[in-house]
Amino acid sequence: MPDIHSPFGRSFEDFNVGDVIRHWPGRTLSQSDNTLFSLLSQNQHPLHIDAHHAAQTPFGKTVVNGTFVFAVSVGLTVGDISGAAIAHLEYEKIVHLLPAFDGDTIYARTEILAKQESKSKPDRGIVQVETTTANQRNEDILQFRSKLLVPKQEHALRPHTHH
Repeated sequence: MPDIHSPFGRSFEDFNVGDVIRHWPGRTLSQSDNTLFSLLSQNQHPLHIDAHHAAQTPFGKTVVNGTFVFAVSVGLTVGDISGAAIAHLEYEKIVHLLPAFDGDTIYARTEILAKQESKSKPDRGIVQVETTTANQRNEDILQFRSKLLVPKQEHALRPHTHH
């Protein structure tokens, strides 16, 4: 019987500039996620944790903490993008396009913008990507760019085989 391992992340050669990777599955955001993250991160803005206050704002209800939306968006990409990475070097240009609310389901897609081999270490390269997160209505709500340090194929860590 063949021993099959699904890849987790990609090696440098697996990234092609211009490709768009649609990550699956999505993640439904709940009020308990929002409250817990807001309290854990000490962001106690009432818009995130006080439904009575939030009802009086133009949003009319609590808004999911944007940093949580960003964190989940990064998480949605790990299996396809950074799972084999040596390091996540940089996040930049994080833009909140629309708010997220309790019950929204978010999905991410990532475009490969650029890649270059390392000048100092021949076993790796840098890949620049842009991830866009959309809600269940296909409205883009968040966008960010990141750079990853990724091993070349022959240097990538492989899953351990258990016998």
